[in-house]
Amino acid sequence: MTKLSSNERTIAVTALKHAAPYIRMYKGKVFVLKAGGDAFDTPEATRRLVEQIGILHQVGIRVVLVHGGGPQSTALAGRLDIAARFVEGRRVTDAEALKVMTMVLNGQINTEIVAACRAFGVPAVGVSGVDAGLIDAIKRQPVERDGGKSEPIDYGFVGDIVGLDTTVLENLLDENLVPIVSPLSADAEGTLLNINADTVAAAIAGGLNAEKLILATGAPGILETLADPRSLISYIDAIGLARLRREGKLTDGMLPKVAAIEKALAAGVPRVHVISYSLPDGLLLEVFTNEGTGTLVVADTDELSDAEQEA
Repeated sequence: MTKLSSNERTIAVTALKHAAPYIRMYKGKVFVLKAGGDAFDTPEATRRLVEQIGILHQVGIRVVLVHGGGPQSTALAGRLDIAARFVEGRRVTDAEALKVMTMVLNGQINTEIVAACRAFGVPAVGVSGVDAGLIDAIKRQPVERDGGKSEPIDYGFVGDIVGLDTTVLENLLDENLVPIVSPLSADAEGTLLNINADTVAAAIAGGLNAEKLILATGAPGILETLADPRSLISYIDAIGLARLRREGKLTDGMLPKVAAIEKALAAGVPRVHVISYSLPDGLLLEVFTNEGTGTLVVADTDELSDAEQEA
């Protein structure tokens, strides 16, 4: 065991005292964390995030991780000469692309995360939306654009959620396990369907009556000005999100996240956080400090405490 200096001991004890109220508040509560494929682009990045999940688990927070795999899927598709196509931030998934998504989501990333959990003593179990009927989906119908003036968008084997059975997750959590969830799902006939991981995370957060939905992204949070990281919005509500959308301040990649945030809030999730996965210990800072690191989203900012509004 490394011997700490007197100053380091003081800092450690102060940090523990500061975190103690949050630990008491959140012990036994469910947090759903969603992280995109970028958060797992290297073994080191994976380990950094898993270590933080391990600490949450060790203090009694019931964590469910939903992961994406977009960049890895795009890279593999490129090596296989399969073109990747996106419309308004959402991936178009044809039959070949679906095979790639299956290999990457359920095969590569899910297994790598579960393996990384071993190093930190996190008892993780990999599942997907297919397992035990967790996510019931239907194939998305072609979507009209410009009032029918443009050709409809056919998203291919992309699914929309029509049902949710969280029993498998509840059982795992009751056994003190950490579910690692791939968003790949299926319809009633067993046809595999790709679903946006933000959407799956929001549905699961609502279904589990989660205390928090945390979206770990490449951005520091939600920005008032896209090109200016200094314009980070500390807290915002549903009306504020609608304003940002009207003003065109949300990029294509953020639009599915905002839709997921709105669904989670509508389902009764009281707090949604948008943070950066690349900020050292950003997840822990968001959970265990009042200042946080990213953007807190609530249904109505009038519900925030004075301390939250001062952060």
